[in-house]
Amino acid sequence: MGTNNYIDTRGKIAEPIPFTQAVVEGLAEGGGLFVPEQVPTLNLEDILALAKLPYYERAARIYKAFGIDLPEEEIDELMQAAYGSNFDDEAICPITTLADGTHILELWHGPTSAFKDMALQCLPLFFSASAAHLREAGKLDHEFMILVATSGDTGKAALEGFANKQGVSIGVLYPDGGVSDIQRKQMATQAGNNVYVWAVRGNFDDCQTGAKTVFNDESFAAKLMDEHKIALSSANSINWGRLLPQVVYYISAYSELVARGQVEAGAPIDVCVPTGNFGNILAAWYAKQMGTPIERLICASNENRVLTDFINTGTYDISDRDFVLTPSPSMDILVSSNLERQLFELTGRNAEAIRTWMNDLSTTRSFRVDAETFAKLRADFVSDSVNSAECLETIRSCYEDQNYLMDPHTAVAYEVAQRLRGENPVLVASTAHWAKFGDNVYRALKGIAPGEALPEDVAALTGCQLNERIASETKAAPVPAGLANLDTTPLRFTDVIDSSTAAIEQAVQAFLQ
Repeated sequence: MGTNNYIDTRGKIAEPIPFTQAVVEGLAEGGGLFVPEQVPTLNLEDILALAKLPYYERAARIYKAFGIDLPEEEIDELMQAAYGSNFDDEAICPITTLADGTHILELWHGPTSAFKDMALQCLPLFFSASAAHLREAGKLDHEFMILVATSGDTGKAALEGFANKQGVSIGVLYPDGGVSDIQRKQMATQAGNNVYVWAVRGNFDDCQTGAKTVFNDESFAAKLMDEHKIALSSANSINWGRLLPQVVYYISAYSELVARGQVEAGAPIDVCVPTGNFGNILAAWYAKQMGTPIERLICASNENRVLTDFINTGTYDISDRDFVLTPSPSMDILVSSNLERQLFELTGRNAEAIRTWMNDLSTTRSFRVDAETFAKLRADFVSDSVNSAECLETIRSCYEDQNYLMDPHTAVAYEVAQRLRGENPVLVASTAHWAKFGDNVYRALKGIAPGEALPEDVAALTGCQLNERIASETKAAPVPAGLANLDTTPLRFTDVIDSSTAAIEQAVQAFLQ
């Protein structure tokens, strides 16, 4: 296809913009999210042919299908840089098939041991290339500050991806006390002369809302431009450049399963995704629209089950819902940003409906979709939730029964997949290496209840030491070096700030100065 431009979910931008501009802007004016004017389709032969290619070529082919306004040879080069020796497995995201037939798509073989690497080893390269492309065309004369809110994994992956990149700096906000010890240390030890990290008093929704408010503060944007010649942008999954790499791995996984003889060519599979912000499962929905034979999209929630309730009722209501800290902290989210894109697509791209619902969510903390949109949602999605005790029990039983050690987020998806699976083969998205959440993996293996104190001798261990003990006792593969060496890496960032717009803006200003 030719160049494919981008529109926004709230219908606020005057003219569609190219991929390069959508990526560097991140969020549309008025708070909407960018989506492509056209979603390309691939025939089954195109999809199956991907299995014969290395992963970076698979990604390049799918990007080209989206009509990105960069030279094709540059797309090839960027993808080769994104998916190479920085991953610890040549397959990039290998599939492990358990004894019970469940296919586990391991998305955590990148440098930070989380699925966010699949996008955030790619996005920074395309961000820099897009900015250079726009500068050459005389459409850009400033640098960028990436502001990221994280529930645990996005922060480190974004820091790793953008560290020391030219023309861009990055600041990350994470909930103080709301991430695992390993996740905190990964971020607080990040190297790079263009990075900063802040712990925020509050939960992830406070971080995400604070970041979005800063993005929409026109006076602050003007101040940054006047004083620093810098514009804000995003590396969260509100940025289309974060979402598109995730579409790739679902298409790639289907071709891989067929090539291995585990799925008949053209036969449908179901995909189960643990999700809080809805981006990862939305990527699977786009893969389905492109022609991948995916039948049901199974949304797996933890105790913060707002998405499960929405998919089952059509009402999104957080007006009287407690925020629960769980063993799967990257899913501890109540405001699911990417659901906006999904609803935009399901309504036939009705920006007015999206504006109304997002305004209702902002003002009354709830909204209800119309019957037609709800019917379309139910045609693609099913959902269930797993409480914290069930999550840990799943880790234990899967290790004992399947000889496979998984992290708490993958456990949520695995358990929901077992409950809701039908005739189709099931692909479970595994989003993190177990060692990022060693304390709760230890609780699971030893039958210790969620939140219960660990034995004194275990509690005295650092996260890295505990992971070594778990690896030794379970005979699991060695802990990735990036997680194993955190105890000997000095902490660089220890600031704790409020979640208010003023506090975040003051912190950004201090960093840039």
